[in-house]
Order: sequence, then structure tokens, then C-alpha cells
Amino acid sequence: MPLYLKSAPTKSFTDSTQSDVAERVKSIIAGIREDGDSAVRRYSEQFDTWSPEAFRLDDAQVEAIMETLDQQVIDDIVFVQKQVRAFAQAQRDSLVDIEVETLPGVFLGQKHVPVQAAGAYIPGGKYPLTASAHMTIITAKVAGVPRVVACTPPIRGEIPAATIAAMKLAGADEIYVLGGVQAVAAMALGTETMQPVNMISGPGNAYVAEAKRQLFGEVGIDLFAGPTEIMIVADDEADPFLTAVDLLSQAEHGPESPAVLITTSRSLGQQVLEHIEQLLPGMSTRDYAEPAWRDWGQVIVVDDIDEAYALADLFAFEHVQIFTKEPRLALEKMHDYGALFLGENTCVSYGDKVIGTNHVLPTLGAARYTGGLWVGKYLRTVTFQQIKDTASSAMLGEVCGRAARVELFEGHARSGDVRAWMHSGRTFPWIEENLASRVPAR
Repeated sequence: MPLYLKSAPTKSFTDSTQSDVAERVKSIIAGIREDGDSAVRRYSEQFDTWSPEAFRLDDAQVEAIMETLDQQVIDDIVFVQKQVRAFAQAQRDSLVDIEVETLPGVFLGQKHVPVQAAGAYIPGGKYPLTASAHMTIITAKVAGVPRVVACTPPIRGEIPAATIAAMKLAGADEIYVLGGVQAVAAMALGTETMQPVNMISGPGNAYVAEAKRQLFGEVGIDLFAGPTEIMIVADDEADPFLTAVDLLSQAEHGPESPAVLITTSRSLGQQVLEHIEQLLPGMSTRDYAEPAWRDWGQVIVVDDIDEAYALADLFAFEHVQIFTKEPRLALEKMHDYGALFLGENTCVSYGDKVIGTNHVLPTLGAARYTGGLWVGKYLRTVTFQQIKDTASSAMLGEVCGRAARVELFEGHARSGDVRAWMHSGRTFPWIEENLASRVPAR
């Protein structure tokens, strides 16, 4: 049985969220559905104290904002976006259109077609998540989306210059300084000044996540997002200080962000706990990291590495770092995770900020059934069919007629019958009766 050096409460994140979030979001969406731009402005004033002449920035405004940034900031954005774009392009290149001949003259195919408009939500709030612009906008553009709308909130009444630069350099076609539910609803529903999009991607707070959930169906979404999660699977050779630092690196995302260590070494687990107690008081983000670790952090000791991987799969966490002698063994042993980070030379923070893989990943156990945001999320895999051989059409018509009548679909059956009649000479009573009763045209 696992030994818990530190355990977390049994309550779930869903239990801990405010019960009025869903109703509040529903009310905001209804207001924007009814009143469009005026409601968007009303809610922006209420929640962000933000009511500019226009929420959308024009090219001159974007250029002026970018000129306020140090060149090093621009250079770093360009570097990171190059990494994201290269990996996204490799993903796109792996998706090929196909066409096969399954029977004589019967051709079936599929194409990967991008959505025609996508919305990217880039959070602000306490942290201006500039990297989310790379992950959402670049991925959409590499997929071939012709129109990408990007929204980000003001931060304490100011335009987040680095985020705007990232949006522009990533390739956004429309940039809005607009946040929260009002931004998500405006992109999904459209207003007098914003045409609606076909899907929305990007992380956000509980209200943004709930807005995406309620609008799903009217618009596509990337995935349902909860608090950021990190797990580290470690053996007795892992560095306890490094492990503690990495656990806290994700706990700072918010007070409900779980950080879990599963290890085969009780000694390592105890040392990690000690390091975390020493590190927390000096963190500038202690107001988030401390309650996250206190309420959601866990240190679990297991007997062997196979048990560690099995337990990690049960959590199905967003981020899993592997600090073991043979980290690549996790690629074979584990199945349910958002992203793996193999070995102590890499970390979740690299994935969040610089390395090139996408950081929009499944949380709250969703890794059991979905992966994270990638080029394929912006593509619709559609099929096409063509029959050039009349004999094949006749044969399929006969099978279709029989199969459809088993299901009592007479109309479907007749579509098959008529082709068998046209191409093979088969006779069908219903065809003969209808043709015989047809009144000749005068």
C-alpha cells in the first residue's frame, strides 16, 4: 500500500468552486446574446473598469505598443514562437490527405480542412500569460485557419504590451483588449462589430472555463480546463532540491493547483517536504503557491517504479515529470497524462514557456480521453466518395437495399434499388409500378 507522507483533502476541485459561477456566466452570455456590443461594454466596465473607444486595436496602435518594449523582449518572443511554430508544422506535416480505391472504381478519401475562424483567449489577471498567445494563435495559423481573433484583458487598467506583441507576431488577424466571459461570448456569438468564430481555444479562470463549457455546441472549444496540475515520479537518484523547486513552479499558478510527488524513496520524499518548507516563505508568488501546496500537495511513497507509474496513471495529470534512472521507460509504462517531461534536464516550465510543445493541456482527469491543444484541433477531418464503375454501383445498390430494409428504412433502400436497376437490369416492383403510373408529359 502507498505511504502518504503528505496527503490532500478528499474534496474535488469541482466541489470547491463557487456554486454561483454557472448562473453568473449564464446571465452574462444571455446579456451579450441579447444586446451585443452594448452588453460587452457594460460587462467590461463592470469587471475590468475598461471602456475604450474601441476594444479592437488597429495596426498603428499595435505598432506603437510594441515600440515600448525592450528589444530583448521582442527577441525572446520571436525565439519561443519559432520553437512553437516548428513543432506545430511537424505535427501538420504528419497529417496527410488520402484517397484509396476500395472496390473496382470505388474511391474513398479524407481531407484535413481547417476551421475558417478561430478565437484565441489569452488570460491576464494576476499573470499576463504571453505564452498562451504562441500556443493558440500559432497553432491555428499553422493549421491554415484564415482568420484568428485574439482577446486578452487589460491588467489593472493597462494594456499588456508583451502580450499584444506576442499576439501580433504569432499572426493574429484581429486583436482585442477584452477579457473574461464577455470576450469569450463575443467571439462565440458575434456582435455588431465582431464576426463570430467557429472555435475557441485558450486557458482562463473558472468563469472563462464555464463560458466555454456553456457555449460548446454553438462553437467548438479546445478542451475544458481546470487548475494547473503537476506530478513528479521519482526514484532514489532524483535530486530532492530540484524536485521541490519544480513542484512549487506549478503550485504558483493558483491556490487550487495540485502538486504531487510519487516516489520509491521515503528519504527523498522527506527531503522534498523539508525543502518546500524552506522555499515557500521566500517565493514572491507565495500567496498562491502556499495554499496550493497546503491544500492540494501530496507526497506518496510506493514500493517500486511499476507501482509508481500505475498510480500516476490513476491521477491522469496534466503535467508529469519523470526523475528516474530510465526516464524513457515512462513512454511504455504510462498512458494517461497530458504531457511527459523526461529526465531532470527538462521541466514543465520549459513546456509552458520556451520549448515548443503546446501548454494547453487536459486537467481534472481529462487526460484519460483527450490530449492537449495541437494543430489537429483546428482541422476537421472530412471524407469524400466517388463511384466511377457502374457495376460496383449496382452491386452496392443491391446490398444497400437489403441492409436498409433490415432497419426498415425504405427510402434508403430505394436509393440503392434505383442504381441496381439502372446499371444491372435488376427489376423492382416499386420502380415498375411508379414508372407505369407516370403520366406522360404533354
